Amino acid sequence: MKLERYDAIGVILERHMKQSWTRWGGALGFALGGFFDGILLHQILQWHHLLSLVPGVNSIRAQVLWDGYFHALMYVIALVGLWGLWRARAQVQEQWGRALIGALLIGFGLWHLVDSVLSHWVLGIHRIKLDSPNPLMWDLIWFVAFSLIPLVSGWLLLRKRAASATRMGASTMAVLLVGLVTIGLGAWSLRPSPGQKYTTVVFAPGVRPAEAMNAILAAGARLAWSDPKMGVVVVEVDADRRMSFYRRGALLVGGSGLPSGCFSWSRA
Repeated sequence: MKLERYDAIGVILERHMKQSWTRWGGALGFALGGFFDGILLHQILQWHHLLSLVPGVNSIRAQVLWDGYFHALMYVIALVGLWGLWRARAQVQEQWGRALIGALLIGFGLWHLVDSVLSHWVLGIHRIKLDSPNPLMWDLIWFVAFSLIPLVSGWLLLRKRAASATRMGASTMAVLLVGLVTIGLGAWSLRPSPGQKYTTVVFAPGVRPAEAMNAILAAGARLAWSDPKMGVVVVEVDADRRMSFYRRGALLVGGSGLPSGCFSWSRA
């Protein structure tokens, strides 16, 4: 009786570890979905920002700042998912490569499900393509392509996961590979646009126009554009002088290597 009871406990623990592995993989996939959305739609295509349709958030400064907060949240979720996967890797004896991909796809699709239902249709804070004469069409195309298809594909992969593995486990290698992909996506969001000679600088609230101009002069930069209060400026400056703006009240600087990826793809 005792042996049977211990076997039952072992089965329960094994099932919990599998669920834990899937849960952390889903969390990481959710963050990757956010990265994909932010990098492609906010930065490269520039179809919308996070709060494009929110009344009162009209300046590019506020829009890009909230995009930055959004990316920071995705970093946190990605790190939590990677941490959980790394902890679970040694407790799994099976081959989990296919299951991990399935969990990532489910998390990826879940992000786009939440974004579509909540952001597009319930709250209405943005749409996929704001300048389209038929924004609902783009919302539905995006929903099917990046929510429903990944969700169904991930579910099928989880059902058909392979049962064989080596002791070292492809799980460790899979976690490392996914970690590298996540880091690469994060790094991509920070890189400047190829051939972009202009840099966008957002100054913190309270920085006066005279102080902003002094920061531009101190960096040896040339002013190309600014808003009326010089809260957001576009300058032509050497790449190695961008960091100096942070010492003079800048909140975010495009192409500086700090979390300001949305600026790096802004077109002057």
